[in-house]
Amino acid sequence: MAFYPAGNDPQWVYVAESDGLKRFPYKSGDMKATGAPETLFDNIDPEHHWARDVAFSADGKTMYYSVGSGSNVGDGTMDPEPAGGIDAWASAHPLGVAWGEEERRAAVLTFDPDGKNERYFATGLRNCAGMTMQPATDEPWCVVNNVDELGDNVPFEFATSVKDGGFYGWPWYYIGDNPDPRWKDNPRPDLKGKVTVGDVLFQAHSAPLNIAFYNSDAWGADYKGDAFVAMHGSWNRGQRTGYKVVHLNFDASGKPDGTYDDFMTGFVVDADNVWGRPVGVAVAPDGALFVSEDGSGTIWRVTKQ
Repeated sequence: MAFYPAGNDPQWVYVAESDGLKRFPYKSGDMKATGAPETLFDNIDPEHHWARDVAFSADGKTMYYSVGSGSNVGDGTMDPEPAGGIDAWASAHPLGVAWGEEERRAAVLTFDPDGKNERYFATGLRNCAGMTMQPATDEPWCVVNNVDELGDNVPFEFATSVKDGGFYGWPWYYIGDNPDPRWKDNPRPDLKGKVTVGDVLFQAHSAPLNIAFYNSDAWGADYKGDAFVAMHGSWNRGQRTGYKVVHLNFDASGKPDGTYDDFMTGFVVDADNVWGRPVGVAVAPDGALFVSEDGSGTIWRVTKQ
């Protein structure tokens, strides 16, 4: 969800759905819808990675909408080459756009606030989840679930600023120019050397789902400007990882230093059992951190002692 415009007097609440986007009339204090929703678009493929995110630039002119891939690595959703051939496809589309059922997927799209003037903003993001705007830079950020079934420690997941025109590798590459071996005859060797690497790398299969920037003074300078990430936890790994909230470190200019530390743990009971799986993180006006998890269906409120 996103309130628009930003500030104390939003007029709309936008709701990103698996197949598109709706907005509802809104005024501060509303606890239920006061009018019928307006559908801005409903032509997004809803299968597989079905969660969607919506965020707005600080000036309110640009709406960002993230769409995850329809498969693990284009298996069953993409032919080896697009109709008309690679050269024709590449010349007619932005860098790294996938084809077949993956067109308009594994990407961040931008629109005007009324849902018009769609364009690709970034591509090759297998599942750009929990998208939000970084206050210090007004750049969109998200956490990315990378491909499965390449082993316990490959590839890294990541949190990243999303660059205009950036290609992040999926489905042909991961974490730079590392080729996915399941594309035995890689149709896009021209993309080698053009892959943007994410800003903060996480242990493989941590399943990060949400990121929130901490723009409050409540916890002091050590936290202000930093970010929190909810990790839902692994399934494609012999030894569990994730199942926690981590704290990402940023410098005073808003640049990440690439490190993170555990912030909220204790959800893993043993090798076979967990009781909590963090999903969402959000910052309250008083600086408290809200954390939702779907293992026991709980929302936690974390404050400084």
